[in-house]
Amino acid sequence: MQNHTRPNLRPVTGDAEPTLHFRTIHGHRRAYRIAGSGPALLMIHGVGDDSATWSTVHAQLAQRFTVIAPDLLGHGESDKPRADYSLAAFANGMRDLLTALGIDRVTVVGHSLGGGVAAQFLYQYPQFVERVVLVAAGGVTTDVSPALKLVAMPMGAEALAALRIPGAVPALRLFGRAAKAVLGSTPVGRDIPDLLRVIERLRDPAALSAFSRTLRSAVDGHGQFVTMLDRSYLVDVVPKQIIWGRDDMVIPVSHARIAHDAMPGSELEIFEDSGHMPHHDHPDRFVAAVERFIDSTAPADYDQHVMASLLRNDPPVYAVSRGA
Repeated sequence: MQNHTRPNLRPVTGDAEPTLHFRTIHGHRRAYRIAGSGPALLMIHGVGDDSATWSTVHAQLAQRFTVIAPDLLGHGESDKPRADYSLAAFANGMRDLLTALGIDRVTVVGHSLGGGVAAQFLYQYPQFVERVVLVAAGGVTTDVSPALKLVAMPMGAEALAALRIPGAVPALRLFGRAAKAVLGSTPVGRDIPDLLRVIERLRDPAALSAFSRTLRSAVDGHGQFVTMLDRSYLVDVVPKQIIWGRDDMVIPVSHARIAHDAMPGSELEIFEDSGHMPHHDHPDRFVAAVERFIDSTAPADYDQHVMASLLRNDPPVYAVSRGA
């Protein structure tokens, strides 16, 4: 039976503007931005990005919630060791950070690879999760943009080391401005500034190595090989929202419909005139959609006996095929 009361979370900070903090866990420094008070939101960014990607919505959401946006290990201001960058390892890192902060219940919001991390966190640590919001999430089915497949191939990511050649970054910025001017808000051009911003960060050898390890933990030359759908039946009782941009050129909007069909009861929001970053393209709509979803659903109440029963019954695995 679900618990319809909100957990009694203590406020971490009363300031709605996110501030950068650091916490050393297992010998590695983890960066995170935090603001607000009240029920907790854990917001997880995508591969090569960092917590600043949520800057368009962080302060607004912090008017009502404690919003924690970490830099995943190997990203942003967090350390970039030679380490495990699998989805499971990232989920472990989220558990450790929340535990260190004294937070035991969250609504998880994950973008792109962060959506795959959110689904993995839900699977590994369901007792932490009240709800989950998947934003242009990875890990639904196999097809992704040809560029990601190319970079995931042997020596693909390593080719980005050319960014360290003198003059490469200014040339990249010039290309970005020209492409944005020509392509404007077309589906192809909409995400160019954000994608080039991520690529530019890969000048740092440690960041490039972490990016390569992270991408190859879920993608190869054939596309994504990790799916969240084979175990989605285990989390039927968890409220789920799916947000996608109709013009997403990185992970096609068809994935949103596949995930929605595979997770009965999930709420689907397709943003028009939006690409891979709906929280950048329409921040006010994004905040309104997340707040409405939270207000209209009761937090999940984890029951280990229900989980055991579902595993014993072993329902058929949802079919995941290329371009489904």
